[in-house]
Amino acid sequence: MPGSTKTMGVLTVGALVAVTMYTVALGSNGWLWFGWVVLGLATLGMVATRDT
Repeated sequence: MPGSTKTMGVLTVGALVAVTMYTVALGSNGWLWFGWVVLGLATLGMVATRDT
């Protein structure tokens, strides 16, 4: 797994944790979840297109 893809994966998981904590503490925010979904899709795209 190349370094940039691994970094994106860690960032995506960290963002999921942060958005979940925000939702538990302050209530749901659709824009945060939308942003996380976009980040997750970008990460999946990087994984799918990485050089092997």
